[in-house]
Amino acid sequence: MSVDLSISDIRKVYKQKSLSEKDVKANPLEQFHAWWDEAMGAHIDEVNAMTLATCTTDGRPSARIVLLKGIDKEGFVFFTNYTSRKGTEIEHNPRVALLFFWKELERQVRIEGNIEKIDEADSDTYFHSRPVESRIGAWVSPQSSTIPGRDFLEERRKETELRFKDSDIVRPPFWGGYIVHPLYIEFWQGRPGRLHDRILYTKKDNNWAINRLAP
Repeated sequence: MSVDLSISDIRKVYKQKSLSEKDVKANPLEQFHAWWDEAMGAHIDEVNAMTLATCTTDGRPSARIVLLKGIDKEGFVFFTNYTSRKGTEIEHNPRVALLFFWKELERQVRIEGNIEKIDEADSDTYFHSRPVESRIGAWVSPQSSTIPGRDFLEERRKETELRFKDSDIVRPPFWGGYIVHPLYIEFWQGRPGRLHDRILYTKKDNNWAINRLAP
């Protein structure tokens, strides 16, 4: 295998902050909120973008970016089409992983846990808060399905706009929210010399064990 030195020589020295197990909060969701507030204050573009990793029935992982839309004491919420590839994989295997990367703060947060759909009423509330174009789009796109071309979407968009011309755009039954209940959360802070700080929370019953990982 040949190594492209123009790629391998790309390096960044991480030196902004540190992270100690003595300073983190006892609950990882509270620690996430603290880091989230800092990320919001740093005006990071698409601060709520997170990688969602799922797995097929035969063990092949797949990942894509989705947008965090809520955080509470139970976990992390996002919305999507239930019949999409990720929705189908979640249906067969409710174990997923999330990853946030905030390069401006030299931080990552890795989350592993179990996923389930949120209440329909909560999905309805969020759906009706979306812009009209996004609500139309949820009806238009058979997400992850093969389509003949862009014209297919444009025709469906026109049909959907006509359908809801004089009525409220209701939430499609195949679209809604999921919540990821974390069992494992790792906070990663970049440090010089690649000796990064990694603090791991692991859930045991209703308690969280905190340990430091080697970088």
